[in-house]
Amino acid sequence: MAMASLCPCGSGGAVEACCGRYVLGAAHAPTAEALMRSRYTAFVLGEVDYLIATHHPTQRHPNERQQLVKSLENTDWLGLRVLKTQQGQGEDRQGQVEFIAYYQDPKPGQIHERSRFVKQRDRWFYVDGDPLPPILPRPKEPCWCGSGKRYKGCHG
Repeated sequence: MAMASLCPCGSGGAVEACCGRYVLGAAHAPTAEALMRSRYTAFVLGEVDYLIATHHPTQRHPNERQQLVKSLENTDWLGLRVLKTQQGQGEDRQGQVEFIAYYQDPKPGQIHERSRFVKQRDRWFYVDGDPLPPILPRPKEPCWCGSGKRYKGCHG
């Protein structure tokens, strides 16, 4: 895996000290939010094996690898915002994380989801999520596509 200097999850830390250690298998994510952030990082870096390994075994499907590979070929991930976390700490057995992941495929878009996670045998797994409506910036706020323009002048 080619590591960038800053972690794609938006933590501001170096990828090696942040999500990279989970994606590489050197450690397990200690919280549901850490797993969600590391899964986003795996999407950015194209780490399909990690995405499958951290998807709860009861939720995997036979074509998952092919679908992930195809999706990753056509998607540029632009950023992540974690909005809310419920439970999902080290002592918990379940948790939820609400987030927005911004992408371009080829047009800018977002995934706004409330994801469910479970912890089994001291490892967190992504189970599934409920899609939520997009949250658009106000016209004068920076556009979430990463263009540097105000939202109104870019996509508003």
